Amino acid sequence: MIDEKLLKKIKLVVFDLDGTLLNSNGEIGDETIGLVEELRQHGVLFSFASGRLQNTLTEHADELKIRIPLISLDGSLIKSYPDGDTIFEAYVPKRYVQKAIDLADENLLKIALCHQEAIYYTEYNSLIPNMLDKFGAEYREVHSYENYMHKTLELVLVGDSGENMRYTYERMNFPYAFGLNANYYKSQSHGGLYYLEVRKKGITKGNGLKRLSKHLGINIKHSAVIGDWYNDLTLFQTKALKIAVKNAVPEIKRLADFTTKRTNNEDATAEFLDLLLKAKKN
Repeated sequence: MIDEKLLKKIKLVVFDLDGTLLNSNGEIGDETIGLVEELRQHGVLFSFASGRLQNTLTEHADELKIRIPLISLDGSLIKSYPDGDTIFEAYVPKRYVQKAIDLADENLLKIALCHQEAIYYTEYNSLIPNMLDKFGAEYREVHSYENYMHKTLELVLVGDSGENMRYTYERMNFPYAFGLNANYYKSQSHGGLYYLEVRKKGITKGNGLKRLSKHLGINIKHSAVIGDWYNDLTLFQTKALKIAVKNAVPEIKRLADFTTKRTNNEDATAEFLDLLLKAKKN
């Protein structure tokens, strides 16, 4: 169990979405919705930290009546909602966007440019919408990337050659590139495909939480994070209270202060929120 004194101090709860707050149908549990409303009466704020694009978070923010900034693209963008004021943004430098496009062409890889409003791809990269797991994202085909390189928050490259992807990964890292964070992995859901995600260095959900907490004037120790997947690891390496859902990967559970008995398909977040509400009432 979590120390009640610690729960009483919680002022901010940050949810991961997919696999945590949302069930397999993309829905928030009724119990969670009710508890969020009750906790709001006790002064608790709520936000999201997601790998999704900003505009795919707003429907769920409306459902929970969230009125503070949201963390999207794993920390690349923090934007107030519903006002739309930018709190933080980190664009990949244009020269490295061009370098990635050139490397993709040379190594027979597909590439897409993620902006806050949509994911852009060219005719040559027309398979991109079927190859990416960016839930709810809008995909827009463009004639050329030329006019879309200056506001790229994330680059995503996809291919079926592990060798070509590893070569590209190396060329997007030091000493061939500076100030970038490149993440290379094999897909679990798309058999035989390899992915490379490139963002500006230092962009993580954990750093996004630190920036959000500072913006709100809340000590990060008075925040709680709830997650399930590998991209939540940096959240679980902060000084926030860390809650893993039952279906979380082992690496998340090992870092958690508390693991729910329920999965995301059983409204796991409500289990923690109920504990939080009881502590606030006592």
